[in-house]
Amino acid sequence: MAREMDTAKFQLSREAYEKYLKELENLKTVKRREVAEKIKVARSFGDLSENSEYDEAKAEQAALEERIAYLEKLINNAKIIDKDEVSTDFVGIGTNVKIQNVDTGEIVEYSIVGSKEANPFEFKISDESPVGKALMGKKVGEVVEVTVPAGKFRYKILEISK
Repeated sequence: MAREMDTAKFQLSREAYEKYLKELENLKTVKRREVAEKIKVARSFGDLSENSEYDEAKAEQAALEERIAYLEKLINNAKIIDKDEVSTDFVGIGTNVKIQNVDTGEIVEYSIVGSKEANPFEFKISDESPVGKALMGKKVGEVVEVTVPAGKFRYKILEISK
């Protein structure tokens, strides 16, 4: 995974990119200071070989540095999707798509996002998810068939917007 991330371009919305930048800045400034202080305090307790506070602080530091490295790679390999440049002629990253289950009539609207932004609870699905893959490049009126663990579904594309 780490090697794959070194060269991959991750498609992110401007909002997600900004969110990751803010998180990175916070981790590098505020959180690093907090963890360094925890380590300093834990060291003052004496013998490090039996000092659980020190061990916990060092583990927190390792996790923090790992997250910082991850965010730096993500940001450095990001391709920002600008909503103004997104076409609504077909489904793509940055579009919202309203679809109808052909069999049940249920209508749902999804935002198509890159894999690092996906959140099905917010109706943000990745272009790499089964439904996202099936919808990519399709136009209003087209019907797509999607196979997921729950079965096979057919969806008609009702609307594409930004």
